[in-house]
Amino acid sequence: QAQVEEFGGGLVQPGQSLTLSCVTSEVLTGTYAIAWYRQVPGKEREGIACVDRTGRLKNYAESVKGRFTVSRDDNNRTAFLQMNNLKPEDTGTYFCATGRLEYSLCMKWATPDYWGPGTQVTVSS
Repeated sequence: QAQVEEFGGGLVQPGQSLTLSCVTSEVLTGTYAIAWYRQVPGKEREGIACVDRTGRLKNYAESVKGRFTVSRDDNNRTAFLQMNNLKPEDTGTYFCATGRLEYSLCMKWATPDYWGPGTQVTVSS
């Protein structure tokens, strides 16, 4: 059964760092691209980071480019979103998602195949 779940959300101060983890079920490991999305109440869910199966193709939204880094460790069925220099506008619910169509997911933010339940990140002083 395909499953995706996020870990690591919390409350941090502006300028601090936080790393989110995404654990996928064995059936998804190594066969899907992995993307991170963010949703703020009242706004649409937006794609912010994506990595393909090989780990070589990565794409980022302009709002996080240079501050966030996406990576994956298929040996441990885990993907990561390293978030540095966090800002109050980074506050939101962060979702991990997987998709078989790597280019569509990572370059066009197409609808993923599987979603995690989300984890809350709050950036506030």
